[in-house]
Amino acid sequence: MKKYSILIAFAFFGLAANAQQDPQFSQNMFNHHSINPGYVGSNDAICATALHRSQWMGFEGAPTTMNLSVEGSVPMLSGGLGLNILTDKIASNEFLGLDLSYAYRTSVVGGDLGIGASVGFLQDGVEGTQYNPESAGDPTIPGDEKGSGFDFGLGLFFKSETVEIGISTTHLNQAVITTSQDILSLNRHYYLSALYKYQMNDVFMLKPSLFVKNDGVTTQMDLNTMIEYNNRFWGGVSYRVDDAMIAMLGMHINESLKFGFAYDIPTSQIAQGSMEFMLSYCFKVDYTSVTKGFKNPKF
Repeated sequence: MKKYSILIAFAFFGLAANAQQDPQFSQNMFNHHSINPGYVGSNDAICATALHRSQWMGFEGAPTTMNLSVEGSVPMLSGGLGLNILTDKIASNEFLGLDLSYAYRTSVVGGDLGIGASVGFLQDGVEGTQYNPESAGDPTIPGDEKGSGFDFGLGLFFKSETVEIGISTTHLNQAVITTSQDILSLNRHYYLSALYKYQMNDVFMLKPSLFVKNDGVTTQMDLNTMIEYNNRFWGGVSYRVDDAMIAMLGMHINESLKFGFAYDIPTSQIAQGSMEFMLSYCFKVDYTSVTKGFKNPKF
């Protein structure tokens, strides 16, 4: 029964916990879009970023999370548009989030400010028939349940050559996803991110950053430090307070494509590590180019 106890514990955490429900990513400095709609369009390019996280590897039913975001600058809308897709599986519980974002971008002293909003669709479900209870017919164990709801978010994101600061909130409407019973009640989450770029010399750049998440009850904080070499390779460490030490490595494969890796070493009583991969591709679009000629396929 040990493996089923672990599976049920994870499922209960995913279904009934009221704190820190949004999945966490150690490479949060590459994942602003998922929690801050004010970020979209800040790169003056079209960017697609994918992150995959396997948490607490070795536990049966441990969380597996995938996030895919596509965002870009759209000058004709005076800002940017974005699409974010999130899947999170914990034991027999599966969560899906899909949202569209818009950010109005304006120049402010020393940089660029994005004021963004997002609207999304959420779906959560549990396959209760996967459980193997000691007593059949336990009314506290759900059957196969699935429900959906809408979600809203707001965010501000400031970016300059040396500083990035983001403030946002997700689950603004605190949606309750229901079927025959309430299977997920979302708390409003608040985020603060800050990053500073310091050019140490011609080849090394230091990038300390801070990431804070709060659900109105508890607070989680990541303190990050990265060093980038020759605008090509980076490495760093993070400390998630009272939870884990994190090692990060990455590289720009070319001017458009970059890859990152992170490994969490728990400092809490959970002795299983977590692994995370990031892949991002960006390309610029010249909206001001003028067609100077045409080709006739006949010739």
